[in-house]
Amino acid sequence: MNNVKKLFSIRDMENLSGIKAHTIRIWEKRYNLFSPERTSTNIRTYSLKSLQKLLNITLLYHNGYKISKIAKLPESEIPVIVREIVAKNSEKSHAINAFKLSMINFDQTLFFNTYNSLLAERSFRDIFNEVFIPLLNELGLLWQTDTISPSHEHFITNLIKQKVYINTEKLQLIEPTRKDKVFALFLPENEIHELGLLYLNYEIILKGYKSIYLGQTMPIENLVDLLKYYDNLHFVSYFTVSPNKDEIGKYIQQFNTTLNQSGNSKLWILGHQVQHISQQTLPDSIKTFNSIEKLTNSLA
Repeated sequence: MNNVKKLFSIRDMENLSGIKAHTIRIWEKRYNLFSPERTSTNIRTYSLKSLQKLLNITLLYHNGYKISKIAKLPESEIPVIVREIVAKNSEKSHAINAFKLSMINFDQTLFFNTYNSLLAERSFRDIFNEVFIPLLNELGLLWQTDTISPSHEHFITNLIKQKVYINTEKLQLIEPTRKDKVFALFLPENEIHELGLLYLNYEIILKGYKSIYLGQTMPIENLVDLLKYYDNLHFVSYFTVSPNKDEIGKYIQQFNTTLNQSGNSKLWILGHQVQHISQQTLPDSIKTFNSIEKLTNSLA
């Protein structure tokens, strides 16, 4: 089981807050805002409490509070003021910082309060594209640099998934209006990163199409049954880690052999592994996209 990270380096603090390490040291020395411990090799380490405090201070700082004024606030008052700002202000940078804070503290109440404050002024689509996507991109970098633990990432992504499910279910009550395409969304074998695919399912249904959501780790041969029910199927998949760059060519060939014998099936692909696909040799039945936005624009 993955342990929750409890100690952070000054580089972690910089990565999570966006405040330069040099500035953090100044705040620490001049205003006594943090009390890091030091390792046997004299390297600063910061507690989870210190990180929480820095994220709170960062939010206040970006909201016009001078650091000298923040330093004079009683420590217990800082989170209270932060929550008031989050409740009143739905600016993107504030919301992302609040979501990061909710992730670090496993605080779902802060997540929902932040989301609801955004929803008062924006649509779910706007929130996902303008706030959640930048947040997830940032978290991906934080995870790769070991700044956050897998448990943090799972916590926040599952809360976002809840919102995608809720908004998708509302649309599923409406009969599809567009009949020229049927979409089947799936992830290939050993692929479990489905948040992007879940959101694409929402967008496809929003555009009035019928969507069949099949989810994680689906072998190609298990998709054959769909051909008995629908013509002109458009399969949509996310290749985040699988198939890897050495297997993609074989996968595309297997798709054409197994699912496109009639020539009517298409496969639309997104994800990190798309960069390894040669566009020059790509069959007409396969199309790649480097962002959710570009795929959704093609649905118009």
